[in-house]
Parts: sequence; structure tokens; C-alpha cells
Amino acid sequence: MLLTSSSRRPDIDINELQDAKSVCILSGVLVCAPVFVEAPLVRTMPVLSLFSTIILLLLSYYLLKNPRTKVWGDLLRGFSYSWLAGAIYWGWFRHEPLIHIPIESLCLPFVIYALSRGKHQIGGLFYLGSLVGTIITDIYFYLTGLIPYWRQIMAAEDGSLIASVLHKALAQIQNPWGISWAFVLVSVLLSLGLYALRQQKLHWWSFAGAILSTILVDGLFGVAAYLV
Repeated sequence: MLLTSSSRRPDIDINELQDAKSVCILSGVLVCAPVFVEAPLVRTMPVLSLFSTIILLLLSYYLLKNPRTKVWGDLLRGFSYSWLAGAIYWGWFRHEPLIHIPIESLCLPFVIYALSRGKHQIGGLFYLGSLVGTIITDIYFYLTGLIPYWRQIMAAEDGSLIASVLHKALAQIQNPWGISWAFVLVSVLLSLGLYALRQQKLHWWSFAGAILSTILVDGLFGVAAYLV
């Protein structure tokens, strides 16, 4: 197995870090950043959002060179991949949900290659956790028929029109089918997150933070749609 091979030692055992919870928490914060920071930015300055990836990668490289900050540099590297994919999709292709996952997966080959060599596991697992959370959220959109509302919101410019579409989208899922699938997919996310936490390895905690924060982000969007 790529990630569980006993022949490879993880970058750092979780017991070697004074406060391992900070990795999980920071992973969750970094999952929220593209949603609440990057998505609004790319609507007005997509090129800036795209090229800011270079700054993130340079900072990651700098942090990785120092043993004291290597963990955070590794995590930032994985975040840079997510930021890059998000900048491309939300900047130029946000109107078409069918290519959301393919674009979000653009950096997957680099992550898999690094993991196969036992490198950048913290950032790699963060990226995978963020990607899995995105895939599961998109699956819910497809299963419950929310894709047309996605396109309408992306095309809308008026705030009142967006609110109207959000209300219709909520009505679409307020039934046994929508509620049941929400329960199933949240259970999947929780199971994956708790499994990762039980591994007692730092890179798995970054995965857990990314996975579990997906539930929080999706929940906040649901609350926002209800309140607007």
C-alpha cells in the first residue's frame, strides 16, 4: 500500500510533536481558506489568485528547509496544490460543475509520486483529504439534483437572485432522499476522519483535519442558504 507500507517511516511521528492537534486544526483552517478567501478573490482577480500560488510554493520551500518548520512547510505545499486547482476552476471554469473534480485533481499525479517515495506525506495527505471532501460534496449535488442550481448561482450577478436560487436549492433537498444522502455522506466523512485520527501519525492527522472540516464548511453553507 502506498501510505501504509511499514518500510517507510512517516515524516514525523505524532508523539514527536508537542501539540499535534495544531496540525489537524490548521488543516481545517486551510480547507476553509479557498472557500471563504479564494473563491471571492478569483471572481474579480483570477490572475492574481493564480499567480499567488507561486508565493505559497516559495514560502513552502523556505519552511521545508528548516527542520523546525518542516511540518508547516509540508502542509503548506499540499495547500498550494489545492489553491492552484481552485484558482483555475473558480477563476475560469466555475460555470461548469462537470469538470470541477478533474480540475481539482490536477496535482494528484505529483502527490501520488511524492507519497510513493515517502516524501511530503503531510501535505500529500492534506491534499487528498481536501480532494476526497470535495468529491463527496459534489456527489451529494449530483444525487440530489442540485447541479442546475450550481450553474444558476455561478451565472447570477444580483444578490437577490442568488438568494432566490439558494432557497430553491434548499427546498430541493428538504425531503427524505436529500436528508438520507446527507446523513450517509456525512457518516462517510466522519468515519474517514476518525479512522485517520486513530492512526496516530502526523500525516494522517492532516488528512483528518481536511476531511472533518469539509463537514463544517458544508454545514455553514447550508446555514447561510437558510438565512439569506
